[in-house]
Amino acid sequence: MKLAGLKSVDNAHEESIWACTWVPPTQARPSLLLTGSLDETVKLWSSDELKLERTNTGHCLGVVSVAAHPSGIIAASASLDCFVRVFDVDTNATIASLEAPPSEVWQMQFHPEGHTLAVAGGGSASVKLWDTASWKLIATLSIPRPEVPKPSDKNSSKKFVLSVAWSPDGKRLACGSMDGTISVFDVTRAKFLHHLEGHFMPVRSLVYSPIDHRVLFSASDDAHVHMYDAEGKSLITAMSGHTSWVLSVAASPDGSAIATGSSDRTVRLWDLSMRAAVQTMSNHSDQVWGVAFRPQEGSTDRVGRLVSVSDDKSISLYDYS
Repeated sequence: MKLAGLKSVDNAHEESIWACTWVPPTQARPSLLLTGSLDETVKLWSSDELKLERTNTGHCLGVVSVAAHPSGIIAASASLDCFVRVFDVDTNATIASLEAPPSEVWQMQFHPEGHTLAVAGGGSASVKLWDTASWKLIATLSIPRPEVPKPSDKNSSKKFVLSVAWSPDGKRLACGSMDGTISVFDVTRAKFLHHLEGHFMPVRSLVYSPIDHRVLFSASDDAHVHMYDAEGKSLITAMSGHTSWVLSVAASPDGSAIATGSSDRTVRLWDLSMRAAVQTMSNHSDQVWGVAFRPQEGSTDRVGRLVSVSDDKSISLYDYS
């Protein structure tokens, strides 16, 4: 497996780009790239040329997270202005505005079937679940404290929830906290199951393997990437290679690799059979906040793509083969 640089767009936004995701294709158009920036805008880009299709405004502070519905018809952006804006991808019409108290809107992700939006609740130490038909809040999954408090648990801000990920079957939800713990929930029963231990610094990004719903990957400020058996509560392996915070992790559609972005300004490709980094890309001149593999478009799609976004305001697109 290998990455090859295809295209970079400098000054893609006016400020740092903190979030990216792929919008699935519809019958009317191919997939699109969605980026969110501290410049308060969300932008949509053509999938292969990275040609700017549209700039969406609507937030009054920086955008920290973006998520795309599996239908490809709607998407959501979360901002430091305490709102999640849900919008129609093709018209930019606002479908819903979800309000939260200050510092309670961070990463978010749609359920694989699209009926629920999970939003990491920041300072509320919880994950909020929103019904995507009514846009009503349907559940709050609160993180219990570990039975044996860590020395760092003197204040509740350590339970600040930064990241969230659905399992491919939609039955489990994992969230990563500022203190390094990862909490796993049974969503159908709205029940906390267990913590996954091993990190001692913020867990900024999580992703499940697309081919094994037990396997969860985490990216942490401790410069490590962990691979867990999320059901068996065990750490499978800890992978090192980055020299600073790991800010984002994404899994390839075939499940054989993951990619990570770091404040060491690099993107790394990891071979999961070797459990090691096999390639380092240094396209960016500042920390890399987001990486995302493009989902495969049908069984005939053999063209792999990876994208990365950075504090340097640029987007880089790579061929993944």
